[in-house]
Amino acid sequence: MIHTNLSTRPFYNERAVRVWLSALAVIVVVATAFNVTRLLRYSRSDTELASQASRDETRTTEIRTAAGALLAGVDPTQVKAASLEARLANDLIDRRTFSWTELFNRFETTLPDEVRITSVRPRVEEDRRIILTITVLARSVDDVDQFFQRLDETGAFDGLLSREERVNEQGQLEASLETMYVPKPAPAAEPAAVARPAPAGPP
Repeated sequence: MIHTNLSTRPFYNERAVRVWLSALAVIVVVATAFNVTRLLRYSRSDTELASQASRDETRTTEIRTAAGALLAGVDPTQVKAASLEARLANDLIDRRTFSWTELFNRFETTLPDEVRITSVRPRVEEDRRIILTITVLARSVDDVDQFFQRLDETGAFDGLLSREERVNEQGQLEASLETMYVPKPAPAAEPAAVARPAPAGPP
């Protein structure tokens, strides 16, 4: 028996095609929704950032305007005068707290026999440090080093440096020393013992 297909058009699997088309449509819809969501989120974020930048710029302008007004109202002459007065006041305080007697007492206890001090120049820095420039005459470098060591051992001199050394016409070593002087308060005197009356003897 001969089997013959008498249909006028070939057979197609339309169900499979519909399934693929439906799946493709779903993918397109999901991708479109995702892109729209991201676009809306980025657009909202850009708007917030632009608003924040605008507020910051406005605040910066206000601060600059206020600073300019303050500077315009300040008299440079008055500022300079006030600074000078404050420095003079600090210098007076430093001079009152600086004791020449205490300093020379320290030199007396630390100066070697072969070393002689010819000048002492104190200088008060802006941070209130006291810098001493000491010029000495000595027979040798060893004598100056010994003086250095004794000053350091007192704890009242820091950063000892030798700025200049030369031999004068008399053959003596002339050295210029620099150090930071940290005066320490003198130890408090011990209270005097109270005399007690002697016990009375027998009558």
